[in-house]
Amino acid sequence: MTIEIEKLHPLYAARIHGVDIRKPMDAASLAQIKAVAAEYVVCVIGHDTPPTNDEHIAFSAKFGPLQRGKAPKIAGTEMRIAHPEILDQSNLDEVGEIYSDDDRRLAYKRANRLWHTDMSFYDVRATYSLLAAHLVPPAGADTEFTDMRAAWDALPDARKAEIAHLEVEHSYWYSRVLGGGPQPTDEERITRPPARHAIVHLHAPSNRKALYLASHAQNIVGWPEEKGRALIDELIAFATQPRFVYAHQWRLGDILIWDNLATMHRATPFDDRTFRRDMRRTTCREREIIDA
Repeated sequence: MTIEIEKLHPLYAARIHGVDIRKPMDAASLAQIKAVAAEYVVCVIGHDTPPTNDEHIAFSAKFGPLQRGKAPKIAGTEMRIAHPEILDQSNLDEVGEIYSDDDRRLAYKRANRLWHTDMSFYDVRATYSLLAAHLVPPAGADTEFTDMRAAWDALPDARKAEIAHLEVEHSYWYSRVLGGGPQPTDEERITRPPARHAIVHLHAPSNRKALYLASHAQNIVGWPEEKGRALIDELIAFATQPRFVYAHQWRLGDILIWDNLATMHRATPFDDRTFRRDMRRTTCREREIIDA
């Protein structure tokens, strides 16, 4: 297999040509893809048609232990996709219709328009996410990324020293409400308790330090709430300057791979009351967790 790399941003992000995840892949080709992912941290592989759910899952498992637990139960709803490895990132209900205006899932998913890192609200963090485009709206709905390694590198040394020891508490429900969603029920809250992580860590695949933040970051551990929120907001604003941002324009059949330990991302708006968008995500984690 001959792999070619097309750089998509001056700092990171690449399109990988010559790969079809639906076909058998030798160890050397897989090693090449992983090396590109380690360096560029956001990679896209295009296909003429979307992979099946089984093909998507099988390829994703090559990047590490897959999240196979159930998604948080949203009161009064059912699941559209039966595979426990796939998180449904569409605006479609269990029968494939666009969510009704009062569907809680629509309000919660709009919170994905905030800058975030997948699953930072778990103790065992997400590593790679792989998002497959099964149905793309005619306009809008790009996914934007920022390189948190580049953001850390660009911080003044004095600021790095001030924050290097800090720990942040991350909550899924905090970001859902911040994004305009309703307050969660007690049943919903219990599915995802908060987690704590260092504000900066070593991104092992590239051997570079990276900020670790997200819209899920609700406070700095040990700090007054207002002071902690101010610092989190400041750092997210710094990390999402245009010089760090890559906007991915989706094509049907794209598989987008990103490293959550080196990036933040966000969905961008589209007319989700008119157009269907069917996106399906698998997520790898730092170690195997079942039904978490």
